[in-house]
Amino acid sequence: MSKQENNLNRRRFLAQLSLISAAMVAPRYVMGCKSPSDRINLGFIGTGKQALGLQDSFLKTNAVNILAAADVYEAKLQHFASSLKGCELYHDFRKILDRKDIDAVVIAVPDHWHAVISVLAAQAGKDIYCEKPLSLTVKEGRAMVTAARQHKRVFQTGSMQRSWPEFRQAVELVRNGYIGDIKTVRVNVGPPPKPYDLPAESIPAGVDWDFWLGPNVKPAVFNHNLAPGMKDDFWAHWRDYKEFGGGGMTDWGAHMFDIAQWGLDMDASGPISVTPPDKDHPFLTYQYANGITMTHEPGTGDQGVTFVGTKGEIHVVRGKLETTPPELRDKVIGDSEKHVYKSENHYDDFLQAIRKRSKPVADVEIGHRTATVCNIGNIAYALNRPLKWDPVKEVFDDAEANILTGREMKKEWNIL
Repeated sequence: MSKQENNLNRRRFLAQLSLISAAMVAPRYVMGCKSPSDRINLGFIGTGKQALGLQDSFLKTNAVNILAAADVYEAKLQHFASSLKGCELYHDFRKILDRKDIDAVVIAVPDHWHAVISVLAAQAGKDIYCEKPLSLTVKEGRAMVTAARQHKRVFQTGSMQRSWPEFRQAVELVRNGYIGDIKTVRVNVGPPPKPYDLPAESIPAGVDWDFWLGPNVKPAVFNHNLAPGMKDDFWAHWRDYKEFGGGGMTDWGAHMFDIAQWGLDMDASGPISVTPPDKDHPFLTYQYANGITMTHEPGTGDQGVTFVGTKGEIHVVRGKLETTPPELRDKVIGDSEKHVYKSENHYDDFLQAIRKRSKPVADVEIGHRTATVCNIGNIAYALNRPLKWDPVKEVFDDAEANILTGREMKKEWNIL
């Protein structure tokens, strides 16, 4: 072998070695491998009823390992991990954030905890899947967006209807003008929250109630309706109370106002006013800068959204799309027409965004804007007067209303 051939072979060998070394150190989500050893490692924060459904949905992607879980309710924590191998259990979620082998966290705790955990997770370098409604207050939602952007985190909001075909079809029909110019949107979801008023009950063994209350400054007595036990087959009612949630307005509203915002192409904005029911407005009414109105109509129908245009209507709920004229329901949107982000699996979409370092279908800004619509509606209900809203500055024209865009939090957990 000549000296020239020997040098050429040596260069080829070194080049191959360099490629192998690069592959060994490249992040799993960059390489895009599907081998079991290359799955995305998840930590679950919150292990109640919603978390069990999320566990199943993520495991069905066959692309994750659930390595850790945290909860202040010991029985739920143990139940969550009963079918998992190698899942470490923690009382304090910060132990999960400290682990270098956790790529992302799934946050399925009551709303009053969402912002604190999300911001700390972003600071710890974790990608985030957080249940809807994204935040308890407007200011907390903006803090979540800021933290995710600052730390370059992939953040999926649990608004899974954006990955369902009937909602995507409804939105694309609206966006492409098939029912003409939109005049109004009707949203049929539950009422605003009420102050917490449940009687005190004995705190069960294995429940850290102080930690459950977390950021909340005002103490609240334990009641199993807030944190149901293992034998209680119902969704926790913390959603109904303003100290912990936003009532039906944010619970189902975070789904249905989300579709309204999507259809109106307002994912980066919102309405400019909100008026509670009065002699001129039978329902709470939002108005957008383009003149479109949107009403909150609790108790008047199913949990759904109706777009009303100059040429027809579109009504969509889970599993059903109704249109006027009827033939629009099955209309195929052409390649040259307007299309929205297409996701067929909300959980796989999040995982693919982690691998690509891209924004998922329900990015944190989208989740924040939807939660904001719900939250400013609740503020109008609480103050019972019309309010003007600046969706750019995210402030009202009313000092008292602006106070309600945030809340007092314990110093330990204050992220604002």
